[in-house]
Amino acid sequence: MPGSRAGDAMHRIAAIARRELRAYFTTPVAFIVVVFFLVVTAAWFFFAQQFFAQDTASLRGYFSLWPIVFILLLPALTMRSWAEERRQGTAEILLTLPVRERELVAGKFAAACALLLVLVVLTLPLPLSVLPFGAFEPGQIAMEYLGVLLLGCAGIAAGQFVSALSANQISAFLFGVAFMLVITMIGQIPSVAVLPGWLAAAFSWVSFDFHFDSFGKGVLDTRDVLYFVVLTSMFLYFTTKVLFVRRFR
Repeated sequence: MPGSRAGDAMHRIAAIARRELRAYFTTPVAFIVVVFFLVVTAAWFFFAQQFFAQDTASLRGYFSLWPIVFILLLPALTMRSWAEERRQGTAEILLTLPVRERELVAGKFAAACALLLVLVVLTLPLPLSVLPFGAFEPGQIAMEYLGVLLLGCAGIAAGQFVSALSANQISAFLFGVAFMLVITMIGQIPSVAVLPGWLAAAFSWVSFDFHFDSFGKGVLDTRDVLYFVVLTSMFLYFTTKVLFVRRFR
């Protein structure tokens, strides 16, 4: 029955996600990534941005760094997802199991997103600690966090696609960083180079930073939500196709 098949698929996805989460926390990678992110963003907010000296009830300075830090952080989370399976030979074992490629991809994606969610939750004490010092807009903070999660999911999906194409973790990390750097910063090219208007607009539209900016202002633009959702779905689909080809190669 359709309901039973869907339930079985969800069970398999959940099993893969649990396996991946255990793998994250049996190595120091997850702990290093989380500590690195929390320390860097907090130091940026309180020292580089000098929050108390600005006397402004806004967290935009805090969240403005997140897309930049994600350039390193998300490839670090996803580099082992498929490249390490391939290096150890376990990818071939996974592909012989009675599990569809999309279920494997969904399980690994869900695990990485769960880790991202843990990281985001661990940042909540910072905004909560500064709320008594000003009249902050809760709606703007909520939109900033929503933008972070959408951007993070898109970056994770892209990182897993890169990992599926890579032979080892190092190459997956380096190519992932290169991709994240380009797609995050490409919108800055028109500010340093003279380009035709249509090309400048195209570069801006492709950029992660451009679509995250609306969330940073506390604005929920459905076009930005759609951009991140479509990009996430696209890279998950591409990863599924890579595994499909590898299964029958």
